[in-house]
Amino acid sequence: MAIFCFVLLLIINLCFGNVMCAFASTEESIEASQQANLSMYSKSYALLDADTGRLLVGKEEDNPMSNASTTKILTCIVALENCDLQDVATISANAASQPRVRLGMKEGEQYPLKDMLYGLMLESYNDCAVVIAEHVAGSVEAFADMMNKKASEIGCKDTYFITPNGLDAEDETGFHHTTAADLGRIMAYCTWESPQKQIFLEITQTRNYEGAANGKTYSFVNRNSFLNQMEGAVSGKTGFTNKAGYCYVAALENDNERYCIALLACGWPNNKTYKWKDAKTLFEYGLENYERKKVIVKCIEQEIQVNGCVGKPKFKQINQKDTLKLYATKKEYQLLMQETDAIDTEIVLYTDTDLPIEAGEKLGVCNLYLDNILIDSIPLKAGENVYIWGLKEAIYTIFYQFLTFSL
Repeated sequence: MAIFCFVLLLIINLCFGNVMCAFASTEESIEASQQANLSMYSKSYALLDADTGRLLVGKEEDNPMSNASTTKILTCIVALENCDLQDVATISANAASQPRVRLGMKEGEQYPLKDMLYGLMLESYNDCAVVIAEHVAGSVEAFADMMNKKASEIGCKDTYFITPNGLDAEDETGFHHTTAADLGRIMAYCTWESPQKQIFLEITQTRNYEGAANGKTYSFVNRNSFLNQMEGAVSGKTGFTNKAGYCYVAALENDNERYCIALLACGWPNNKTYKWKDAKTLFEYGLENYERKKVIVKCIEQEIQVNGCVGKPKFKQINQKDTLKLYATKKEYQLLMQETDAIDTEIVLYTDTDLPIEAGEKLGVCNLYLDNILIDSIPLKAGENVYIWGLKEAIYTIFYQFLTFSL
């Protein structure tokens, strides 16, 4: 009777075992390199690696601040992703009453939506922004909701937009704002990640644009003169309000290096040119101090203990625990790095995986860090099947052991 109870308890324990996983990590990452000693006018600024979103240098980059018409890069990309450029927009009383700078449209007039986008990005017309918002979402408020949702999807941490043109505003939730780091992330998305990045670049790189509607013609001139001031500049947007001061956001591509900058509170009248100097300072810092390097993460192997049978069922003995090998295939990366930058990895294994396990099933990740910033999470997969020690297997094993012992 005692032997029967012992065998029964053993079978129950074997049948309901779970995967036993351990947590492993490398040594703590080294401290990020010290901020560069740059001479800047901007109260808040950020230089980002556009491919990873990693902050390369900044000052008060996470401080929420008014950002004026730099808002319009998000207005433009949300519109491009949610409308047809062949649409025609009807001007509302609200749009027609927007303050300067504006095209000067009248209520009831109709304009090509494409022209509104060029007016938005080249001349920074406030009425064009409202026309776009109302056409895409039905109201400014509904469009602001779309903007904030998109900002969140991009990875912005502290951005809240109320107006599509960036004019200062407040409501019960807060004031119209972003941070330099968030604004740089939005610029990177618009320029290189959005499904509509090509038309975004086409619009923002156009130097002059002409259109006609309602019996009159109009021409737009691109006010982003930095496009002609530095080789590799591919896009950007200026901004100014009395509260925000002069603001600027831009993107630059040089060979296989991509950078984004954002400048907030970069002087007030009569210091309109400060933003061009700060932009050049940040981009030159990136180009002089970073280079794209190939980083190879070799094939990773990790062993864990499991309460099951790895591979084909074994009938020679009952194994409560067996060793399962996990693997990750080799991957290559092109990363912007300084000489002092180091790569760190961290193995994280799941603790809630149930048996049975199929070969190739994801059981953890290898996190890759550069300067404390997560670059990628590489899946760790099971190298073999793992079977449950069930009643049938246990009986066969006990019977086999009995016969072997008897013989």
